[in-house]
Amino acid sequence: MSLTIKLQITNNLNLKLGTIKKSAYTSYSTKIRHKPIYHSNPLISTVYKPTMHVDGSSSSSFSIKSSLIDPDGGTLVDLVVPESERAKKKSEAEAMPKVRLTKVDIEWVHVISEGWASPLRGFMRESEYLHSLHFNCLRMKDGSVANMSLPIVLAIDDETKERIGSSPNVGLVGPDGDLVGILRSIEIYKHHKEERTARTWGTTAPGLPYVEEVITPAGNWLVGGDLEVLDPIKYNDGLDHYRLSPKQLRKEFDKRQADAVFAFQLRNPVHNGHALLMNDTRTRLLEMGYRNPILLLHPLGGFTKADDVPLDVRMEQHSKVLEDGVLDPETTIVAIFPSPMHYAGPTEVQWHAKARINAGANFYIVGRDPAGMGHPTEKRDLYNPDHGKKVLSMAPGLEKLNILPFKVAAYDTLEKKMAFFDPSRAKDFLFISGTKMRTYARNGENPPEGFMCPGGWKVLVNYYEGLQAEEASQQQAVLTT
Repeated sequence: MSLTIKLQITNNLNLKLGTIKKSAYTSYSTKIRHKPIYHSNPLISTVYKPTMHVDGSSSSSFSIKSSLIDPDGGTLVDLVVPESERAKKKSEAEAMPKVRLTKVDIEWVHVISEGWASPLRGFMRESEYLHSLHFNCLRMKDGSVANMSLPIVLAIDDETKERIGSSPNVGLVGPDGDLVGILRSIEIYKHHKEERTARTWGTTAPGLPYVEEVITPAGNWLVGGDLEVLDPIKYNDGLDHYRLSPKQLRKEFDKRQADAVFAFQLRNPVHNGHALLMNDTRTRLLEMGYRNPILLLHPLGGFTKADDVPLDVRMEQHSKVLEDGVLDPETTIVAIFPSPMHYAGPTEVQWHAKARINAGANFYIVGRDPAGMGHPTEKRDLYNPDHGKKVLSMAPGLEKLNILPFKVAAYDTLEKKMAFFDPSRAKDFLFISGTKMRTYARNGENPPEGFMCPGGWKVLVNYYEGLQAEEASQQQAVLTT
């Protein structure tokens, strides 16, 4: 089944919800299809199809079609070996030269194997790497392009390269020594770390978290090839039920009879300003004529920098947000996005948006300085805070995704709640950054009333109390040795 939404707009048409991209008077099709409150009925329903006009008005018609936006390349990649073939593949892999994977490598295997990076079918060979690094996209056989702003590569050292020799295939071994997969028809090429860093981050300044922890200690060679994963990637951390694949998310969107899916990427706890934005977005979509917009609340679950709130704490906090009714569980799906985090600003936000296309989202919410961070050596933002949303509106391969620019939310000291910022009374608003929020929690201070739901805030306070107790215990151990 397939829902076609024809949008006819000018370059300057600015809807209340945000700017829906496409060139002047261009008509294009968007196909749409999310944590489970499980339903068993497939999507067999009449779907509302609004057509937006240049004056902002809309007409409507009805059709019975799929709710899903097509994945990049038209087919969702699934590289997990069928169960019936696993014993044979494992036996085959045992005889191959081995490449040992790091924890972050495993996260990328997870990402590739489930189709988040469709149409990519393995770690990048050199031509794919250069396309990604220099053009932020991959060119497909039919001449079209798929956005791919971050190189997804596997590094090896000199010793491993020597051990592989001329073998066309290698077995992939996890940090614990278990066979994870096979990389076939491999290509080995030089890992130019400085070039990769400069082009991905726009700087080679010291202190970039992903560079220091992943790229700098990595080997001087990259190996690419076609990936086969022997078993679905599991972390056994109590959170695997949140790790829904793009295929599972699409199935869940259908079960909920979604006619629009809007994705919200974050790596921080959810405060009431975030919730205001997400709830307002749903309201705007309803006003546009959609009948059942579904929110994909999609926290990043891979590598993050040391001072970010850990994933398990964030997931517990998100759960409390739903329990306290700040977000509606019936229209919200909470799932983990398994990608590692680069903090590469406008370059990385393209990856975040592209991956959600493959999961079935056709609207993507973008805010101030997405995927950004402070400059590692200077007291300023590393990236222009507005460039992320501007880049998304023009990035190759993202044309079918509707970008919804953030409204700025802050704490209204008069109304004592999070509200959309009103420049006419700027002095009445308090901006509480993620750093300040963490400082409140670490110091055991309460934020202003209405900043975050009480249950969610208690989760953060408990985490920092435990962290401080652990730090004090370690210091005491040092003093007594």
